[in-house]
Amino acid sequence: MKRREFIGASMLAPLLINRSAVWAAGKSDLRFLLVFLRGAYDSSSLLVPYTSDDYYASRPRLAIPGPQSKNGAITLDDTWALHPALRDSLFSFWQKRQLGFIPFAGTPDMSRSHFDTQDIMEQGWAPGARGDRSGFLNRLATVLDGRSQPVAFTRNLPMSFQGPADVANFSLRSGARTKLNKRQMALLSQMYENTALADKVTAGLQNKQEVIASFEKEKQAASRNAIAPKGFEQEARRMAGMMKGKYNLGFVDVGNWDTHVNQGGVDGQLANYLRNLSKGLVAFADELGPAWDSTIVYVISEFGRTFKENGTGGTDHGHGSAHWVLGGNIRGGTVLGEQERVTLGSLNQNRDYPVLNDYRDILGGLFKQVYGLNEQQIARIFPDSRPRPLDII
Repeated sequence: MKRREFIGASMLAPLLINRSAVWAAGKSDLRFLLVFLRGAYDSSSLLVPYTSDDYYASRPRLAIPGPQSKNGAITLDDTWALHPALRDSLFSFWQKRQLGFIPFAGTPDMSRSHFDTQDIMEQGWAPGARGDRSGFLNRLATVLDGRSQPVAFTRNLPMSFQGPADVANFSLRSGARTKLNKRQMALLSQMYENTALADKVTAGLQNKQEVIASFEKEKQAASRNAIAPKGFEQEARRMAGMMKGKYNLGFVDVGNWDTHVNQGGVDGQLANYLRNLSKGLVAFADELGPAWDSTIVYVISEFGRTFKENGTGGTDHGHGSAHWVLGGNIRGGTVLGEQERVTLGSLNQNRDYPVLNDYRDILGGLFKQVYGLNEQQIARIFPDSRPRPLDII
């Protein structure tokens, strides 16, 4: 086989040009969401190389049993299988060809430092290069020049959205619990009256009220015996409610993926994380409704984890990972990108997956396809990259 509070927003609707044929006529409202799994999740448990004897020898406690076992991994193709925790959630998306995976993916940077690598990936500069402090999603919003309405569903503006383009920023996890009254709204507006920030403050206060109102509606719904989602699932539904309206370029991060101890296999810590994440992504798609057909979700992590389990029932910092691509109108149901057979001999530094698919090239190719960007525009987003369109759009 071949191998991260600033409030503001643009006011124009997005326009998709030069889209590939898979984006049906009339689908001019593309939404893109980047999901960043902070802490480096173990992709070898998500995407199981079930035909590799070395995988099972290297993980006597953590390896996910193959498809032939009861409650084992779910066959995807003749090399890869899926963690069973996704059987009742995202596996149906695979079956509908709305989900694909890219193994051996990540950044060539080898620091294995969570903070350094997260910053490097969110800035999007070439390996070894250091540009300004802008992030690649902010540069994308700048290149789109009014066609995007960016939003970060985080407490603080993430590195990927830092830069000159205005980005709305909401934390939907805790949110504001107390609604501002008219007097408070007026006082805050007066503070910035006749200043350059007046319009943005007014818009920001209005957005805050809209978010609070959405919390109140959810409480009322729960009191009528509606399902009360927890954790990421609840957050995902809120995100979808905002992205099927005003916003079309989003970012969210999900933490706690640093499983050095008691990672678990079919059951346990990681399985629960994967299950909750997957249910959240399904809830996001469900809440979007018909807008899911013009939405792309890309799931990424700073790096992977070691191929071999450690002495505390977990895995350590690695290198290559597996990225996810989801969408209602993609050509999924496939494992993409450069790959090689999983053996001890093919490991990077005898410990983890190599990076054969540079995320800058993959995302650059994706942006080129769905936004109709040219080479110069892609070079502004990912300088010195080589965009590689995958056969999924």
